[in-house]
Amino acid sequence: MEEKQFHLDEAYYGPSIPTPTRSYRRHGSDDWCDDCGSCCCLISFLLQLIGLVAVTVALVFLIFHPSKVKIHVTDASLTLFNFTTTLNYNLALNITIRNPNKMIGIYYDSIEASAFFGDRWFGSVSLRPFYQGHKNTTILSPVFEGQQLVSLGASDLSVFNSEKSAGVYDINVKLNLRIRFKLGNKIKSWRIKPEIKCDLKVPLISNGKSGAGTFEATKCHTSF
Repeated sequence: MEEKQFHLDEAYYGPSIPTPTRSYRRHGSDDWCDDCGSCCCLISFLLQLIGLVAVTVALVFLIFHPSKVKIHVTDASLTLFNFTTTLNYNLALNITIRNPNKMIGIYYDSIEASAFFGDRWFGSVSLRPFYQGHKNTTILSPVFEGQQLVSLGASDLSVFNSEKSAGVYDINVKLNLRIRFKLGNKIKSWRIKPEIKCDLKVPLISNGKSGAGTFEATKCHTSF
């Protein structure tokens, strides 16, 4: 058999080299997780969850406008406020809660009113839960009555005696609420615990008369 001869003046490139094939990988969420590992996937999920919660909270507050709820103490009757070693008191309030929203109702699941002289607590009252419809005003009437052992320092006692002489006492009332907002028939928010504080100047009523004028309606500070 005759062998094929290559002449020195001919170019020889050897056997042909096959063309390499490229494989394209789809970079989806599964592949990304495979590359980064379960830890990266968990971080990504948590970031997305936090973002979703933040957007949901913002939408709820934009829809419900909780700051529109107005709370006022419209009347206060203080017929006893005497301190020896204990504080004897009898205080009745009328508190109005106004819901001005057109489409939003409010569930008051828990209501507790607490009274303070300065920063000294002397009484609390639990009120009955209720539902408040839209564009509605509700009146609460807590009554604080009894006696409470209260420790007054020299400065607190000086303030008490000064207010006793004036016939008007600075009494702070705080409302501890747990509420939910209702939009339409089905949408309800989670429970919210707003901070309600009412700084009152209450004249003492003796023998049916107040020697220091009448109580002036007071707007409460509301913080959600």
